[in-house]
Amino acid sequence: MRIAYLDCFSGISGDMFLGALVDAGVPAKLFEDTVAALNIGARLEISRVNRSGITATKLDVYAHGEKELPREVFWAQQSQAREHDHEGSHRHEREPGHDHERERVELREHNYSQTRNEGSRTGGPAPHQHQHGRGLKEIREVIAKAGISDGAKSTAIAIFEALGAVEAKIHNSAIEKVHFHEVGAVDAMVDIVGAAVGAEALGVDEIVCSPLNVGGGTVKCAHGVFPVPVPATVELLRGAPVYSSGVQVELVTPTGAAIVKTLAKRFAPFPAMSIEKSGYGAGTRDFPGHPNVLRLTIGESQAEVVGNISSETISVLEANLDDLNPQVFGYVVDRLLEEGALDTFALPVQMKKNRPGMLLTVLSRPEDASRLTRIIFTETTTLGVRRREEQRQALARKWITVVTRWGEVRLKVASLNGAVTNYAPEYEDCRKLAAEHRVPLKSVMQEAVQGYLKRTRE
Repeated sequence: MRIAYLDCFSGISGDMFLGALVDAGVPAKLFEDTVAALNIGARLEISRVNRSGITATKLDVYAHGEKELPREVFWAQQSQAREHDHEGSHRHEREPGHDHERERVELREHNYSQTRNEGSRTGGPAPHQHQHGRGLKEIREVIAKAGISDGAKSTAIAIFEALGAVEAKIHNSAIEKVHFHEVGAVDAMVDIVGAAVGAEALGVDEIVCSPLNVGGGTVKCAHGVFPVPVPATVELLRGAPVYSSGVQVELVTPTGAAIVKTLAKRFAPFPAMSIEKSGYGAGTRDFPGHPNVLRLTIGESQAEVVGNISSETISVLEANLDDLNPQVFGYVVDRLLEEGALDTFALPVQMKKNRPGMLLTVLSRPEDASRLTRIIFTETTTLGVRRREEQRQALARKWITVVTRWGEVRLKVASLNGAVTNYAPEYEDCRKLAAEHRVPLKSVMQEAVQGYLKRTRE
């Protein structure tokens, strides 16, 4: 199985992820075309930089001709601008015939434009647009109009929705009322949509992430000064392994956390894999003795491959259930799959005292077994979970995308010694299209298969 591993020893941000993708071989033109397709007045500048001895790729976003600033720099300059505004108003408050209110407004808007480095000399958006941020509805509309694949659009919107959900929770608001102070700006639109497009272009079966170094100290945000990691990052990384190496800066941004939450299937130490290539994405800062980079490594994950059949060790978790509400059972199965289970199924069994019950079986990677066991204990009524290790052999597989009249559908294709043995359309893709266009699910699935067969004959 082809995987990509994110090594977040210096955290992760949107621009670091894009830089790592480019450094690992995703064409820079793909991102340039994506930015143009968004039509939000942005462009990219791609350069090679050195971070404590490691050469990495750096992506900077320019909005309406001006370079976007990191959010903590922007809000620090905002604070200075407000102080300047306040001092200026006191200096002139006693001058006769002076229009104090008009000058305060003009100074505030001038400082906002200058500190944001956007719209000051280029005829770009008015400052208040960025001060209040974009709402989720506006963001969805921008993404929907972009000339990118349906899959990338769905992923980008999912990342923004993850951010919106935590912001709504933190501020006790409805998600549709959330305005993204930190991520509604041009640079975050580029980072998130670019991440969705770039991840799709990698062509991997899954993205795995290391424990995340979150940093430390405090950071200025739209709502004030917060400890690192900020509340949104904490919520987004719930369930993920995190730590701090002692560096007193924010290493994982909310945008970076949302990208990981959406794209990474699991968190684990560096997996057993055959490395094909790697790439480094640079952060903005350059710390002495600490390479501020994100490493992306791509390769085949199986430890042993014979004739395209991989062999790996998996954990099998089992629990007998005879007093669990059936409605809860369905939720548990969905939850386990969302948390990284390889497969989950149930069999009817006859238990003691002639009570009918269910045998819940979960297949998982060994490193995920303890976490999934805790979910079984928390979400079900069982008092015990059995665990054993088994060997699993699997055919080589890959994803391809075909176009139907209703939209794009992914197909999983399995092969043995180079010959295709099985292929099947992705159920969720077909289900979504069937619901959106009100057509039979079987029609979407059949057309996807026909599209694949036509593609193989060409």
